[in-house]
Amino acid sequence: MPGRAARPLMLAVVAMVGLTLRPFLTGVGPVAAPISAETGLSMQGLSLLTLLPVLLMGAGAFFGPAIQARLGAKRATVLALMVLSLGSGLRLAAHSALEMLGSAVLLGLGAAVVQAVFPTIIKREFPRGINLAMGLYAAMMMGGGAFGAQAAPLIAAWSGSWRLALGWLALPAALTALLVALALPRETRTREAGGRAGLGRWLRLPRVWLLMACFGLINGGYSSSVAWLAPAFQDLGWPAGASGGLLAVLAVGQAVSALATPVLASRGSDRRPWLGGCIALQLLGFAMLALRPEAAPHAIAFLLGAGLGGCFSLMMIVALDHLPDPAQAGALAALMQGGGFLLAAIPPWILALLHDLTGSFTPGWALHLAAVLAVGGLTLRLSPASYRGALRHPGPRGADAAPAE
Repeated sequence: MPGRAARPLMLAVVAMVGLTLRPFLTGVGPVAAPISAETGLSMQGLSLLTLLPVLLMGAGAFFGPAIQARLGAKRATVLALMVLSLGSGLRLAAHSALEMLGSAVLLGLGAAVVQAVFPTIIKREFPRGINLAMGLYAAMMMGGGAFGAQAAPLIAAWSGSWRLALGWLALPAALTALLVALALPRETRTREAGGRAGLGRWLRLPRVWLLMACFGLINGGYSSSVAWLAPAFQDLGWPAGASGGLLAVLAVGQAVSALATPVLASRGSDRRPWLGGCIALQLLGFAMLALRPEAAPHAIAFLLGAGLGGCFSLMMIVALDHLPDPAQAGALAALMQGGGFLLAAIPPWILALLHDLTGSFTPGWALHLAAVLAVGGLTLRLSPASYRGALRHPGPRGADAAPAE
C-alpha cells in the first residue's frame, strides 16, 4: 500500500484514469447533428460511434490478462491511454464516416485495455484501501461520462466546431498517460506472472460465468437507461432539454453511490448486504418507471443511478476480493467486465424492439425489473467463504489447481 506521502498521488492517478474512460462515449450524442451533416453518417452509423467502443470494451477485456502478462499492467495502461489520446486526436481532423469509425475503434481498444489491466494496479497499490480506491475509480468514470455529455455541446457552441468538442479529449488522455508513467512504481516481471493463465482455464469455472452474468445484467440496466430514459419521457410530452437533464441526475446518483457505497462496505468482507441495498434501489426505480413514471422523474433517475453506480463498484471489488494476487485478481475482473459488457450491449436493442411492437417503454422497464430480481438471487451466492473453492477446478495439475497459477 502506498505510504502517507505517496497515497494522494496514487489516488490522483486512480481518479484521472477513471475520468478518461467515458467522455469520448457520452460526448458524441450532443453533437450528433453536425457530425452527421459533415461526415454523412446516418443514424445507424452514428450509433456505431458508441456501439463499436462498447463491444470492443467487452471483447478486448478477454485479451487483457495476456496483454498484462506480456507488457505488465503499468506499461499496458500507459500505452492504452496513448491509444485513447490518438483516437480522440484523430477526430480533430476527421472529415469522413470512415475516419470517425476508425477513431471509435481506437478509442474502444484503448479503453478495453485500461479497464482490463488497471484493476490489477488498484489491487496492488491499495491492498488495504481497495474500497476507497475502487469507489473513486468508478465514481470518476461515471462522473467523466456526465462531464463529456455536458462539455461537448458547450465547447461546440463556443468554438463552432464539433471536432474540437470531441478532439480536445486527446489532451487529458495524454497527460494521464504521462502521470501513470511517472507516478507508478516500476514493475518486476514476477509481479505480473500471475496473469499468464489460459483463457480456457478461466472459462471452465462457473464462478467466472456467475460474475459475468451479474455484471452484465447490472450494466444492461445502465445501457438501457442511458439510451432510453430521455426518449421515454419525451414520449410523455417532455421537451428534449428537460428529458436530457434526467441523465445528468442519473450520473450524479451513480457517482455519489459509486464512491460512497464501497467506503461504507469496507467494515466487513461480505459485500452482499450492500449489493442487496443497491439492488433494492434499482428495483424501486424500474418499478416506478414501469408503473408511474410521471410521479417523481428526478427521484427515479437518482434512485436508478445510485443503485447502478453502487453495484458497479461493489462488483468490481467482489471480483478483486476473490484472489489475493493482484495479477490473478485483475485477470478475473477483466474477464467479468469482458463478458459483462458484451451482455450489457443487448438490452437497449431489446427495449427498442419491445417499443416498436407495443408503442411503449413499459414492457422494457418491466423486463429490467425481472433482470434485477435475477441479479439479486445470483448475488446471494457471492459469499466470501466461497471465494477460494469457487476458483479451483480439476485440471492437468490436480483438483486443487487454480486457474492462474
